[in-house]
Amino acid sequence: MGLTAQGLPTLQRVNIRTDLAELDRLAAEHEVVLILMGLPLHMSGDEGRQAQYTREFAGRLAEWTGREVRFWDERMTTVAAQRVLKSSGISIAKRAKAVDQLSAQILLESFLSQEPDDLETGV
Repeated sequence: MGLTAQGLPTLQRVNIRTDLAELDRLAAEHEVVLILMGLPLHMSGDEGRQAQYTREFAGRLAEWTGREVRFWDERMTTVAAQRVLKSSGISIAKRAKAVDQLSAQILLESFLSQEPDDLETGV
């Protein structure tokens, strides 16, 4: 079905045009039809300034790539990733490098595990 949560290397920000072009290239290479972005919400569920930045970037990404961008609540994904990495026994240095990638996988797995009706409402 093409529904897998697989890790890709973490991209380092360069500038908006370079970032959008690289994400577009990766989406084409992996035949992505939907881009899922973590929405950074406060623990209360309210959106702050970072959520606004995320929504602005998503708008530019959707326009650049021509692909749908959907949001998913990313609260606690980093905590979950850190917990998994810590229990794996790998060094602190290796954990720091892997946390973003694992957080993204956890976010995607959460999205993919939802019932179809839940996916319509999302965040």
